[in-house]
Amino acid sequence: MKVFHTISEIREFVRAAKGRGESIGLVPTMGYLHDGHLSLVRRAREENDRVVVSVFVNPLQFGPGEDFERYPRDLGRDSALAAGAGADAVFAPEVAEMYPEPTLTHVTVDGLSEGLCGASRPGHFRGVATVVMKLLNIVSPNRAYFGQKDAQQATVIRRMAADLNLDTSIVILPIVRESDGLAMSSRNVYLTPEGRRAALVLSSSLRLASEIVDGGERDAASVRRAIVAGISAEPMARVDYVAIVHADNLKPLDRLAGRVLIALAVFIDKVRLIDNVVLDLDESAADGAR
Repeated sequence: MKVFHTISEIREFVRAAKGRGESIGLVPTMGYLHDGHLSLVRRAREENDRVVVSVFVNPLQFGPGEDFERYPRDLGRDSALAAGAGADAVFAPEVAEMYPEPTLTHVTVDGLSEGLCGASRPGHFRGVATVVMKLLNIVSPNRAYFGQKDAQQATVIRRMAADLNLDTSIVILPIVRESDGLAMSSRNVYLTPEGRRAALVLSSSLRLASEIVDGGERDAASVRRAIVAGISAEPMARVDYVAIVHADNLKPLDRLAGRVLIALAVFIDKVRLIDNVVLDLDESAADGAR
């Protein structure tokens, strides 16, 4: 497996592969890979002739006071894991390679970026959309792979690709969880042992919500109250948001119907974690969507 640090190098790799008639799969990451990332690499390996994993901690998607400087980084570890999962190349540029000058051009996906995580992280999804667009332009993959754990990100990227007629298929794969239910995340490394235990409240509250909905509850406010009460019972947890929205357009729901996304962000001590579940329900109550 090759590791490339410059745009010209990865473009030459891709040009040579495409010249041989080979397809390209791209797995964009910020590194510190875990099994969630590796599940994307393995799927890309199944569906493409060549697989590129990008490892880039993107400063544009971090706000003031967030963890850009301390975000975990270990390129040697990431490269070994990517190779083991079937990657042919890692693209690991420095910030100066991706942004040699102050960025004057940004990609904004209106209507999908402002709520949920966008409400507490202004500008975050502008940074995400901009760097993903740059990576898609640099690598020109046939397919790009993302995880459902970042549900809003997946929705934003899918809409960006459709609106701008990108010649890349966006593939979204299910959340990968630890054996106890915690959604895998590079930020889990920040958790203390006590915080790691407390973090299980995210997945347990989503299971509770699913059970309530399976029992017939369709009032979004009632489901949300149950989730907030469950999270609030954990002393180390502080709710950032609990949102119940349509999974495709992220519009809030009064009554649950169709493809419903229940998404939450919770601080465990000072670590912000996200999780979600998508429920496919009877469309008959869809008039509850605002």
